[in-house]
Amino acid sequence: MHRVAIVAQPGIRAFDLAVITEVWGPDRSRSGVPAFELRRCALEPGPIALPGGLTLTPDRGLDWLDGADLVVVPALAEPTDPTPEPVLAALRRAHARGVPVAALCAGAFVLAEAGLLDGRRAVTHWWLAPQLAARHPAVLVEEGAPLFVEDDGLWTSAGVASGIDLCLHLVREAHGAEAAAAIARSMVTGPFRTGDHAQYLDRPTPAADRTAEALAAVRQQALRRLHEPLDVATLARWAGMSPRSFARHFTAATGTTPHKWLLSRRLDEARKLLERTDHPVPEVARRAGFASEVTFRQHFGAAFGRSPRAYRTAAANAPISGDSVRNGS
Repeated sequence: MHRVAIVAQPGIRAFDLAVITEVWGPDRSRSGVPAFELRRCALEPGPIALPGGLTLTPDRGLDWLDGADLVVVPALAEPTDPTPEPVLAALRRAHARGVPVAALCAGAFVLAEAGLLDGRRAVTHWWLAPQLAARHPAVLVEEGAPLFVEDDGLWTSAGVASGIDLCLHLVREAHGAEAAAAIARSMVTGPFRTGDHAQYLDRPTPAADRTAEALAAVRQQALRRLHEPLDVATLARWAGMSPRSFARHFTAATGTTPHKWLLSRRLDEARKLLERTDHPVPEVARRAGFASEVTFRQHFGAAFGRSPRAYRTAAANAPISGDSVRNGS
């Protein structure tokens, strides 16, 4: 995933454009991040008007999508504004070719207009989810917690900042946890919010704020002690709660269970160790907190579709030179 195409059209949100550009635009090869070629692809040449009096100059036509490794669709400021048919056709061709297509926030409306989301799961900003479902009834709109979801190579994200989470997740999936973490550090953002994290806290109160702070402290402590045999009872004790109460509050705050969260964090830690060290696989399993090498291999294969050894080999062979970095600026 080195050639990244932004689908540029009048009215796209400047925030989404900035997120995409910040993740895939700069040369971070000194931090071990692979080289990316980011292009702004539009139906017609010339400046494109954006909300707030901004303009964007495309540097490629829609035909560049045919050779892209990833296509990213920013949201329109007015989600129901129509998208020209040639743009929709280019998105359909990219998906048919097996290229991942990711829509940020209300960009899901564009994918739905192209017919790509019919019969597939999708998410958008919680405020817009009922509108997306009403306008495109064939789309399986997730109106609950997810920050982002994937269905058949089509990625959609919830509102605003969740676009950062999705973009970092796509980097993590293609290039490893360390590359995603390096980008997150340069953006001064956390790389740990998973797709099933809750979009928002439904009823914020002082008590809820205190609970959220306690849960955040528990997660930070768990990240520092992943190599230990942590379980829900241990995490609950740190939070000063019963296991049942802790599990309920944790799931409400994050959108996932404590067990699933721990497993995800341990897999992330294992990927970093495979990318950055030459520790044997049993030692990687131990340091990431897995009870046995067998358990580690089973969970790793189920999550990433390859063995730890194969993942390490692929990570070692990934290009990181910045010589060919071009961001279109």
